[in-house]
Amino acid sequence: MIAATNKVFLSYISWVINRLKPNEIFVFGSNLGGRHAGGAARLAKEKFGAQEGVGEGLTGQSYAFPTLTARFERVSQASLEASRDRFFDTVLAHSDKIFLLTKVGCGIAGFAEGEIRPLFKNAPPNVVLPEDWR
Repeated sequence: MIAATNKVFLSYISWVINRLKPNEIFVFGSNLGGRHAGGAARLAKEKFGAQEGVGEGLTGQSYAFPTLTARFERVSQASLEASRDRFFDTVLAHSDKIFLLTKVGCGIAGFAEGEIRPLFKNAPPNVVLPEDWR
């Protein structure tokens, strides 16, 4: 089980996001239970409308991308790929929005960037990847 922490997560995103334009969506790593207690998930809940109890999908100006189970265990590669596909479907359905992707899974969940970055190599054009993932 991965222990939740309130340590600063800024090293896991390429820029500090503290406000959004009306057409921007903050994409953060989440757990399937939707308990947004730490890292980027906490920021999403406190500032960008992520709803407690929603572990995947669009709420407020946030998109929860699950990298942990409801028991805070890492999800499988197949689950990451399925979540990526649902995320891309949402992105394409909201072409008027810009989705600001953080380094999902590379903080509290403990995935290596090399495990997660390739999932997003063919991201739609309205997804902004972390600078060093481009």
